[in-house]
Amino acid sequence: MSGLVKIPKIEISNSNKLCVIAGLNVLEDDQLTFKVAEKLKKITEAQGNSFIFKASFDKANRSSMHSFRGPGLDQGLKILAAVKDQYDVPVITDLHEPAQATEVAAVADVIQLPAFLSRQTDLVVAMAKTGAAINIKKAQFLAPLEMQHILTKCQEAGNDQLMLCERGSSFGYNNLVVDMLSFGIMKSFSYPVIFDVTHALQMPGGRSDSADGRRQQVVQLGKAGMSQGLAGLFLEAHPDPDKALCDGPCALPLKQLKPFLEQMQAVDDLAKRLPELDIR
Repeated sequence: MSGLVKIPKIEISNSNKLCVIAGLNVLEDDQLTFKVAEKLKKITEAQGNSFIFKASFDKANRSSMHSFRGPGLDQGLKILAAVKDQYDVPVITDLHEPAQATEVAAVADVIQLPAFLSRQTDLVVAMAKTGAAINIKKAQFLAPLEMQHILTKCQEAGNDQLMLCERGSSFGYNNLVVDMLSFGIMKSFSYPVIFDVTHALQMPGGRSDSADGRRQQVVQLGKAGMSQGLAGLFLEAHPDPDKALCDGPCALPLKQLKPFLEQMQAVDDLAKRLPELDIR
């Protein structure tokens, strides 16, 4: 348990320069995926951030049976492999069933444990046994201290290449809040902590058949999170969020991503330059 996660060409820790984990909520089509990946790589490379491209091959927890879910496992992994090869970037994607773990880990540099499934022991163990780095999303219904139990399951299955990801906590109906104190609690476990700023803007069930969101507040929330000195920032961007096939109300417009990331990096730089104060 070194507090350092290593994937090809990248080392992720709470003291290193910010790692940007960004991309689409769900794979929509090849052309859009490549466009977003190319733009993100260009922005992060110019800013000196490490970059992992993210997208889901299947959104299994949509509100409606009629909502777009994605291309599925086989086609989705082919698209992610093509992104990885064409742009020379690591990729991350989530999975939902233990049987998917080995196949997904063969393509993805980081595999993601979805928030709603983070207590599913069989899934956790199957993912851990692949040996891949794992991004563990904190369930909306779990306290930050409870993340220790998920870390222990992974460790006992032989994997310590782990990251914890904050994505907001349920606050009554149709609302999420981010407790800034949760970051310090999760950092105390000595693993990299990531902030999923766009999912934290979600308003679950806020529309008649899907989640709503409040992307107009992403800068406020992002600055607050980056003040905590974190390992990474997780976000979703789209050329036209209003036409995105999933979670558009939370996604950043792609054209505004560069100034947004510049401000996030400025706050992260300041937070990591300040000496830590031991106040008791």
